[in-house]
Amino acid sequence: MVRNLIRIAVACALVGLGWAVARAQSEAPSFELLIDAPEGKTTIECVRGCELSWVERGVNPNARPQATFQYSCTNSRSGRCGSGRIGGWLTP
Repeated sequence: MVRNLIRIAVACALVGLGWAVARAQSEAPSFELLIDAPEGKTTIECVRGCELSWVERGVNPNARPQATFQYSCTNSRSGRCGSGRIGGWLTP
């Protein structure tokens, strides 16, 4: 009976240790973006692992994705620009 209790305690300790070790390892992100959005021009840069392209009106098959993307707008009525759609592709 004591031997079975020791086995159960060791099994629980090993499961707990495995859970703690697995939880301590965090997965790195697939890509990183850097966004600089002062008034006027917005710059979006793919720092690692991706390429960007403007896809507001659909994917343009002739467009070449690039690491840095810039766009700007002027809107004097509300002082705020509308959002745009930028597509991203993961790179190996």
